[in-house]
Amino acid sequence: MPVVAGFSKVLVANRGEIAIRIFRTLRELGIAPVAVYSEADRHSLHVRAADEGYLLGPGPPAESYLVQERVIDAATRSGAEAIHPGYGFLAENAAFARAVEDAGLTWIGPPPEAIDVMGSKVAARERMQAAGVPIIPGTTEPVSSAENVRELGDELGWPLAIKASAGGGGKGLKVVRSADEVERAFESARREGEAYFSDPAVYVERYLEDPRHVEVQVLADAHGAVIHLGERDCTIQRRHQKLVEETPSPAVSEDLRERIGQIAVDAARAVGYRSAGTIEGLLSQEGEYFFLEMNTRIQVEHTVTELVTGLDLIREQVLIAAGEPLWLRQEDIRLTGHAIECRINAEDPSNGFLPTPGRITGYVEPGGPGVRVDSGVEAGSEVVGLYDPLVAKLCVHGVDREHARHRMLRALGEYRIEGVTSLLGFHQALLEHPCFAQGETCHGIVESDELAKRAEEFSHQATTLSAVSDGAVTSERVLNAELDGRRYELKLHLPEPPHAELIRRRRERVAAGAQHGAARDAVVSPMQGTVLAVEVAEGDEVQPGQVLCVVEAMKMENEITAHRAGRVSELSVEAGQAVKTGQVICVVESE
Repeated sequence: MPVVAGFSKVLVANRGEIAIRIFRTLRELGIAPVAVYSEADRHSLHVRAADEGYLLGPGPPAESYLVQERVIDAATRSGAEAIHPGYGFLAENAAFARAVEDAGLTWIGPPPEAIDVMGSKVAARERMQAAGVPIIPGTTEPVSSAENVRELGDELGWPLAIKASAGGGGKGLKVVRSADEVERAFESARREGEAYFSDPAVYVERYLEDPRHVEVQVLADAHGAVIHLGERDCTIQRRHQKLVEETPSPAVSEDLRERIGQIAVDAARAVGYRSAGTIEGLLSQEGEYFFLEMNTRIQVEHTVTELVTGLDLIREQVLIAAGEPLWLRQEDIRLTGHAIECRINAEDPSNGFLPTPGRITGYVEPGGPGVRVDSGVEAGSEVVGLYDPLVAKLCVHGVDREHARHRMLRALGEYRIEGVTSLLGFHQALLEHPCFAQGETCHGIVESDELAKRAEEFSHQATTLSAVSDGAVTSERVLNAELDGRRYELKLHLPEPPHAELIRRRRERVAAGAQHGAARDAVVSPMQGTVLAVEVAEGDEVQPGQVLCVVEAMKMENEITAHRAGRVSELSVEAGQAVKTGQVICVVESE
């Protein structure tokens, strides 16, 4: 394998686990990693993990990583020769890629022209259609009004998907099942497109019921070589955000793998692609495969492809950026065994997967054969509410899917995260569920009350890591044990996690408020965030489930709804206002 030349320092324009992941490969290549950070990330692990770190200056921390001039200035000050964007933030920003190159630095990613084409879902659909790549029936031009969407619904049939042209990662994607839902969904998709990608344009396509989300990893160099590394199945999602990824897909045969692999290679060639990229597609229940979009960056789930191929995709990106030709041919690629990745987010599955920012008070990662953890935290780390709630990516590799599933369950059982609610229990509940064991899509199961309840049971079974201290509140746990053939009953007094007392106090407040009718009437924000829109006014009559306002938290829009019928009074928020967890939005008075 060739040794990279030309880079002595590389700045990583990202944070958290992906920054640390890239640092590791850079060090293996003899390249010094450089970090950037916001005010909110001063004490984050990725800052200490780099050789150098540069503050991205004053201003709102949520926007710091998006200020192109400061990122490039940090690279110049550090003496870095290249910038790796990771994923998210500026990773798929063609203007930033051009600015990096204009500054005399190397962009470790695809050509800006390819980002432009594939960054616009409308332009990508046009290019793919011209290249003979199958696309989902729908528009190849932006849709200008909600009325246009209703007309398309009558033409194509319901349901439809309204998508931000520049969107990705589930942002700016709304599903509408009837004409009545169009107005709100259309405006919400445009709003998210503008907020996240500075482009409010949306397009419409037929929404496939219960398809599989199957994507193909590609590598392309600057010398015309393009190969694919097999597919990943990312069907397990909530709110169009991926939760579990695996490879190979349980629904893809060798013949289908060859066919969709060729589709991915053709798609990459059609835009003159270079670097690592992913062609995302939908596999219908009838076996039809459609191009969905191209992610012109490294993916969160690149880890599972690395486990079954033995390749380091970050290394390949760096080599390609340095001008090296691909050292692999398509016939050299071998997929061995089965790999699964679970995204360990700071989210509460029993509360609609709402983010749970806060401080991690106890943290122990699993280990052992076939287990990989890509994380950016440790005990004492803060899960910052301004950013994505991803804490870590837990990955396993087994000889086959069932082996990998059991290995993942074992690893999940070893993992300990305290201080914030995480998806550890959810993943345990999901992976033991028959739908996952049988390789199904688990449609309707992921966000069900059944799975949330089982996830909570797993969470309660986890043993706390906290040490017993003087005056600590403890709970009793009884265990049966044998010593020298004699059975004993052991009573363990374990310290309660730090949040237990807060939960008790909250329940007491709720109970007290209920006695006076306050808890029954008040609608409070379940998370810290920013109010994007207020849908009601003082005195309005509302019905159960009616949207009162929309709050953005950790890059997700969350609808706050009425819990019962009544009249709105004491409305205390407005668009653009920051709110805290538990802050009163309004009161819904009974008639």
